[in-house]
Amino acid sequence: MGNFKEVLGVNEVSSSKVIDAVWKALLAEFLGNLLLNFFGCGSVVVMLFAPALHKPDFLLVSLTFGLVIFVCVQSLGHVSGAHLNPAVTVGMFAVGNIKVIKGLMYIIVQCLGALAGSAILKALLPEEWHDTGLGMTTLNPKLTALQGFGFEFFLGFVLVLVVSGVCDPNRPEAKAAGPLAIGLAVALGHMGAISFTGSSMNPARTFGSAVISGIWDNHWIYWVGPIAGGIVAALIYQHALRAPTLTTVKIIERYSTVADEKELRRLDGNKDADNFA
Repeated sequence: MGNFKEVLGVNEVSSSKVIDAVWKALLAEFLGNLLLNFFGCGSVVVMLFAPALHKPDFLLVSLTFGLVIFVCVQSLGHVSGAHLNPAVTVGMFAVGNIKVIKGLMYIIVQCLGALAGSAILKALLPEEWHDTGLGMTTLNPKLTALQGFGFEFFLGFVLVLVVSGVCDPNRPEAKAAGPLAIGLAVALGHMGAISFTGSSMNPARTFGSAVISGIWDNHWIYWVGPIAGGIVAALIYQHALRAPTLTTVKIIERYSTVADEKELRRLDGNKDADNFA
């Protein structure tokens, strides 16, 4: 029973102190997805229907999604890890970085946050724009559902690969650039695939738009694709690409420091420098 509770992560939601931290993390995930759908889907509406624009501006949408993810990871990462995406959460679960109960709670609030963001966007837009899809991701009619799944698979793969790399505890130098790298990965995905699937990369993002717009065509590819890609990326990074342990790095640094100190002693004229250890 103890092992079963450990797998589920009961200890993560059992004590009052831990519960307080979990609620803060859930609020952070909710707010992050709310902002993602509000600003990201808003940029899609602007691209397609603002009177001043005469042709689609995919760069606008790509940068908006990338920037809002950058902002949210930068501001919320210390609270929840800023998954902001069921594909990231499931990927982290696959390598043991989050337990079942907490992971499910993350996914639920991610979907609710995206739903709230799309609902607020709809409430603030003119009524004649409500039939635009409100930023809903749709499959290019020239592609099959399987091809759409393939694109979403690689979108989830590249995102979780970047998340795994910048969150590697053995790469402390990558931490500062993490939010920017993750935001750029999202922007990259939109630049490369928005014409094919709308470049969801995020099941919660598409779920929120689908509920508000009522468009559910090929909805499964926006869940199965990114999540499958995220799992594969997390497993590959964990078992083949992760950085060497810090213990090795510390040993190298220690011997480098000793050598430097010996050299300084020689320069100072200390005859016993070679006996320094």
